[in-house]
Amino acid sequence: MPVLEVEDLHFSYGEREVLKGMTMSADSNQIVSILGPNGVGKTTLLRCICNMLVPSSGSVNVCGERLNDLDPRDMAKLVAYVPQKADVTHATVFDSVLIGRRPHIGLTYSDKDLEIAWDVIRSLGLGDRSLDFVDEISGGEFQKVQIARALAQDPKLLVLDEPSNNLDIANQHISMKMIEGAARRRGLCTVMTMHDINLAAYYSDKFLFVKDGRIAAYGGHEVITPEIIKDVYGIDADVIQHKGMTVVVPSKEQPDVDSALLSTMGGL
Repeated sequence: MPVLEVEDLHFSYGEREVLKGMTMSADSNQIVSILGPNGVGKTTLLRCICNMLVPSSGSVNVCGERLNDLDPRDMAKLVAYVPQKADVTHATVFDSVLIGRRPHIGLTYSDKDLEIAWDVIRSLGLGDRSLDFVDEISGGEFQKVQIARALAQDPKLLVLDEPSNNLDIANQHISMKMIEGAARRRGLCTVMTMHDINLAAYYSDKFLFVKDGRIAAYGGHEVITPEIIKDVYGIDADVIQHKGMTVVVPSKEQPDVDSALLSTMGGL
């Protein structure tokens, strides 16, 4: 049974239908990137997967459980969400990560909860910052804290909204390596929205291209083709293999294409 199953998902904002019959699945130890231009439904799909939005029809199932049928506590045992931006509070790194154990605790935290929080903190290299306050650490360290808190939930599905956004190229790779390593060690099913196709191709196993609220393509690296790039983004590009990796190279001549759209290709 797949960890994540999205079945004929529809969602509307008022009269405007944003998701139009999306169906996909993903297994444990897979990293899936949701790709496409702004405004095509990527974030809406992500929020439906997290049960932050309730679909008009269709369903989202995690480990065979329909999310709409679960209370928030039980859902949090299955799904952990890392937002693009989060409020910074005056709490220590350790306490912020320990909050991730809330779905599992009784009247108070157990020794197991404390041990899990410490293990996650150490695995992400935050051991020396555990007693520092999160409003006094760097942005990159705060992102680690958010991921650590999600991992402390011990979920089956990890969902991330633009984890590389607003980071320079070095920190993009540091962040993505950290996410990939944590997901692989725990065998998680991981789903994330991404703007940079080349960064997604480097770290992901599967790719879901969204166009006008529908799935234009879904699969492994074989679905990253010039035809799909043209169909989804409206630009010409070559897709090459470099040292075993898929790389998308947009054509320099792109008549009548907004430069902002080209930035979704990784700034090339």
